[in-house]
Amino acid sequence: MMWHQSMHKRRNLGACLVSGANGFLGSALLRHLRMLGTQKLIGTVRDISTLATVASGTGVQIFEVGDIDGTTDWSTALSGVQSVVHAAARVHVMYEMPSADTISLFRRTNVEATLHLARQAAVAGVERFVYVSSVKVNGERTAPHRPFFEDSAPRPEDAYAISKYEAEKGLAKIEAQTGMQLVVVRPPLVYGPGVRANFASLMKAVARGAPLPLAAVQNRRSLVALDNLVDFIATCMVHPAAAGQTFLVSDGEDVATADLVRRLAQAMHRPARLFAVPPGILTAAASFLGRRAQAQRLCESLQVDISKARSLLDWTPPIGLDEGLRRAVEGVTR
Repeated sequence: MMWHQSMHKRRNLGACLVSGANGFLGSALLRHLRMLGTQKLIGTVRDISTLATVASGTGVQIFEVGDIDGTTDWSTALSGVQSVVHAAARVHVMYEMPSADTISLFRRTNVEATLHLARQAAVAGVERFVYVSSVKVNGERTAPHRPFFEDSAPRPEDAYAISKYEAEKGLAKIEAQTGMQLVVVRPPLVYGPGVRANFASLMKAVARGAPLPLAAVQNRRSLVALDNLVDFIATCMVHPAAAGQTFLVSDGEDVATADLVRRLAQAMHRPARLFAVPPGILTAAASFLGRRAQAQRLCESLQVDISKARSLLDWTPPIGLDEGLRRAVEGVTR
């Protein structure tokens, strides 16, 4: 029998808890789940005083949990919940200087807190635990036209990626011990309305008409629109075949950085002002300025193959790259 994605989700989404409810992903996921008619929505936040209007008026019950770690009490929020989407995490911050205890800070939030939540979820009778991990577990780069697959050897490099991989391994053990179904989702760069960090900086540069030295960059990058990611997560929450699986997800269309700039400019009805600097020189100059990592992300390839999501879950990205970019640039000021 063919899987009818939207109909099944509307029938079977029960009570759900989303951690990181006021975050870029968490808030969008809550809106999407409400639209699908989820019976009961619960969100957790670190500090309820910082909660924006995202969840207000949507019927979402919000719990404040503070800084999460291996001692956080999630029990009240988990009462009656059928599925958990764990989106809260300590993320890499641009220009954050590594220190001796960087890895311990990431482990406290991304490993200890995650596994503690999963154990409490299993005790509370949660049926499915969807963990939002990262493609950085697979690695930082791919050779052109040689994408990552779910079974590619993990090669996490920085503290964030290492902590995500350790959490995945710990969750797999909890699944084996308790029978609670685990789904791991590894997205690449997520973009959409309200995106921050490097993608926001790029959009603002294009909006200003700033000349960018990227015309010679012909890499291949996989991206995922926020609307595509929340739709995929909703599918993973209920699809029978998702249980026990790890998935890579993207828009299904890879793009060179130079072409991304052109398509961003088109979405903004602005000219794309590009000039050519050889990628090697660009990276060397950025290294001199302490921005090597940012230049590498612009110049190197990172592709993912989503054939597993397409075949096993019968999932297709609801929107294409150009529509995703159009939605992302709405409200961007020069």
